Parts: sequence; C-alpha cells; structure tokens
Amino acid sequence: MKAIMILSIAVLMAVALPAADGLCDSDARPLLQSQSKSEEEPRLTRTVFLSGLSDPWDLAFTPDGALLFTEKCRGLSVRRTDGSIHRLFGTKGSSVVAGDFFCRGQSGMHGVAVDPDFVRNRFVYVYMPSKLGSLATNRVIRLTVDRGYSKVSNRRDIVTDIPFKNSFNRWGGAGAHSGGRIRFGPSDGFLYVTTGDNHNGLLPQDLKRLGGKILRIDRNGAAAPGNKTPSGGDPRIFTYGHRNVQGIAFHPGTGRPYSCEHGPGRDDEVTPLFSGGNGGWDPKPEPGVDCASNYCGYISNKRDGTPTPMTDTGKFLNAMRPSWNNNGVSEGMSPCVFLSGAKWKAWEGRLAVGFLRGQRIDILKLNQAGVTTGILKMPDIPSERIRTLVLGPEQALFVSTDDGEIWRITVNP
Repeated sequence: MKAIMILSIAVLMAVALPAADGLCDSDARPLLQSQSKSEEEPRLTRTVFLSGLSDPWDLAFTPDGALLFTEKCRGLSVRRTDGSIHRLFGTKGSSVVAGDFFCRGQSGMHGVAVDPDFVRNRFVYVYMPSKLGSLATNRVIRLTVDRGYSKVSNRRDIVTDIPFKNSFNRWGGAGAHSGGRIRFGPSDGFLYVTTGDNHNGLLPQDLKRLGGKILRIDRNGAAAPGNKTPSGGDPRIFTYGHRNVQGIAFHPGTGRPYSCEHGPGRDDEVTPLFSGGNGGWDPKPEPGVDCASNYCGYISNKRDGTPTPMTDTGKFLNAMRPSWNNNGVSEGMSPCVFLSGAKWKAWEGRLAVGFLRGQRIDILKLNQAGVTTGILKMPDIPSERIRTLVLGPEQALFVSTDDGEIWRITVNP
C-alpha cells in the first residue's frame, strides 16, 4: 500500500462554454466562476487500492462490496471483500476461457456493469471484441457469477453486431475507436452502451449500424421502450453522431445521461443527452472533398478547409449542444461520474471527468439547466492517464489508471 496523500483544493481554470441544447439560450457562453469561499470544500485522501494490473479498463461494484474489474488484454477479474483476487473470464488462467476474445490496438475487454437486480439474478455484463463471426465485432456479453465469485456461467451474447475496425488505414491501426463503456441507468434500469466510429466516415450518421452511437437496451439486448430512434434506424440506438464515447454518467437528481467524449485533437466535450439526439459528428467528406479512407475526422470535411467540427451545428441544427468543451483542445477525455452523497460536501452533485493525455481529473459544476458553470482541477494526485471513475462503497471515488493501479479517493471527515 502506497502512502496516503492529502489533497487540497485546486485553482480555477476558466473556459467559455456553449449552451446545452434546449436548456438555455443557444448563444449563451457563461464564464466559469470560482467556488464560493462559504462552501465547505472537501479535503481528500488517496490510497492505492490495487496495483500491478495490466491496463485496467473498467470497474463495477456488486451490492456486497466485491469489485469486478477488466484488464484490456486479460479479461474480467474480481477482488473479493476478503482482498483475494480471482480471474473469472477471458484469456488463459481465467476460470472460463473465452476462445473468441482477443486484444488488438485500443480494443480488448472494456466495460463491465452489474445488473440492478444482481442480488437475485447474479448477472454481470462485459464489452469485448469477438472473433466468432466471419469478421470480428464488438459484443456485449452477459454472464452469471456464482455466490463465491469463483466462476461464471451461462454466457449469453446480447449484442453481437457492434462494428470493429478490422484493418489499418491512414488514420490508425486495427481495433481503434471501439468505445466500450457500459452503464445501467439508475432511473430507468436499462443498459447504456457506448460505441466508436472505427475511423469510418460514414458510420456515425448511419442509423442502420451501431458504430458511433450510444445504445439503450434491456438485459436481453432488446431495444429499450422509449428509444426515439429516427425512422428506419436500429431501435437499439439511443443517440447517434458520436466519435468515440468512453464516458457516460447519470445526473443524481434527474437521472439524465451525459456523455464525455474526446475530440480529434480539439474539443473534448461533455454533453447532456436526450433520446433520438444527434451528437453532430460527421467525419465523412462533403461533395468535392477527398479524405483518405473517406474519413476526415482529423482534417477538414468541408470545401472551405475549416476543421471537421465535433458538433456540427451548421449541418445539424438540432444537434445536442455540449455543456462544456475543452476550448479547442483535446486531452483525451475518457471516463466521468457524478459525485453523489453528503460526504462530498461542496462537490456533491458535481461531475468528475478523467483525461488520458491530460493526465488529471477535473470537477465540473453544473447549474440546474445542466450547463457547466465552474471547473476545478482535482489537486495533488499523480499525473497518470485516467481510464475509469466510479463511485464505490461509502461514497468513495475509485479510479483506474493506465499505469496499472486502482486508487480509492475519500473525503476527510
């Protein structure tokens, strides 16, 4: 166990923000304000909960306190409440070896989620690439965990057709932009699945394919009632027009989902979502424009040469407006979670956002309309690529890093 580190409040970082769609005036760009001195600012303690892991990607707690975690190229494991660790599903050494599972490029065992009715059904879910078909795809798989957390059984592949980038192109290698975060909505009980655009310019706006989307499904993989997918689209689609969402969080008061998404060298975005909404990402070339592999995500898809927008409100007038963007910069925004519980003091209800290239955690303050009005950098934590943020037992924040650690961050009394 590494030494405890005491954290103090950081300084303000001011940026200008576009308004959230339908939540306030479309041209509003509120200046971020510093936290009031009258608020009780939390002092935090960080401890290393687990170390020596291989690319830990996601975390999920069961109601009895067991920690399920994925490692990108190994699979799903569990840390039992007695501190013992057991590999459950994935490569050789797991209690169940998944022969179709593989790790390539950015892709591997990504998201993990625990069923809201876990005490009764023992269901857990993982997101991974599979070689079962003629071409590899990303899949969502449901497993049943025994009561001793020693094995899994009853594998059921509930989503089998999420696109996977199978070959190299000008913009990157196979396995790029797979998305892969999965979370149950606390208000509706449905599973939200984030997917990536595979460096495929047509995919995000193609309503018949699942890449560059956020899906909302039931525990069997069927479309959730109430999905307002545009006519002719796959009914499992909740929102579309995304680049590579790896963060999704739900407001503790309203239950509204927010996506946290890194941009193509610019404009990381936090966006409040609504069913049937278009994220506005459309990296295909416009008429008269040529881009390698028909993907203009890193350059311009427009004849005037302006960079391809993360949210193209000129082309899509009703696109979902971000609550916050990174002021024309991309620092690899990845996970996010709302801080919930009185222990978080002045930070209760704020959105914690992790960055990969930026190697930090920011704390965003939202107003009642869902617009970001303030941002603080979480202080005194090591500069590491932040892969996962989840709330665990006793309202503690658990953080996984690409360096192979899982941290536990708590608020001092």
